[in-house]
Amino acid sequence: MQLKTTGIVFRSVKYAETSVIADIFTEDKGLHTFIAGGVRSARARMPYSLFQPMMVVDLVAYYRDDPGSMNRLREMRVAEVWQRIPFDIRRGAVALFMAEICRKCIQETEENRELFQFLIHTLRWLDQTDHPIANLHLHFLLALTGFLGFQPHTEYENPSGNMYFDLKEGIFTTERPFSSAFMDPAGANKILELMSTPMEFCHEVAISRSDRKTVLGKLLQFYELHVPGFNGVNTPYILEMVME
Repeated sequence: MQLKTTGIVFRSVKYAETSVIADIFTEDKGLHTFIAGGVRSARARMPYSLFQPMMVVDLVAYYRDDPGSMNRLREMRVAEVWQRIPFDIRRGAVALFMAEICRKCIQETEENRELFQFLIHTLRWLDQTDHPIANLHLHFLLALTGFLGFQPHTEYENPSGNMYFDLKEGIFTTERPFSSAFMDPAGANKILELMSTPMEFCHEVAISRSDRKTVLGKLLQFYELHVPGFNGVNTPYILEMVME
């Protein structure tokens, strides 16, 4: 069958002399692998630039409804023209980070329009906002957990700033966890602040550069505990270098 849909490129690898194999999260069918021939040639109908991480594309493909199959792209063109992500090193680093996290966490091969729209909305904000983006990757990690099924929670209506975050249980607690996998009250308070703040205002949460690095490390540990096979994330060191 022929599939016409919009997709977000998570990853692409060169194949043979001029081909590309890409993992694309589609609006209609979830995550699938596609192959495109001749994209790295001088007269390519689908230029290689379309296959960069977090590009949003309209595609037409010969599709088989089989999770293990590879689908051949027939046509592909840009659906969202990013004005700043490709040219701003900080925005580009956040987009690469998002792509790596998505590739390691999102495996579903069925439609999930709510998740798709969340990713599109985050990318648009990353591209368009004039506000600082130093906290955006942290907010993204926390918001994504809601779609993945392990969002942090608390039983307290008005949690205090003296709570620990238990990474294994995914809860905020007033008692220090027995496990070493926890975040101390200072870091846990920043998590609570980010969770209660809309993405458009996450820049207003005051976090120092060193604390941001600590919170990111703990959130990645949180993912490791709840996402099978999640490890070896490479992009955080890029964020550390470029973020203020």
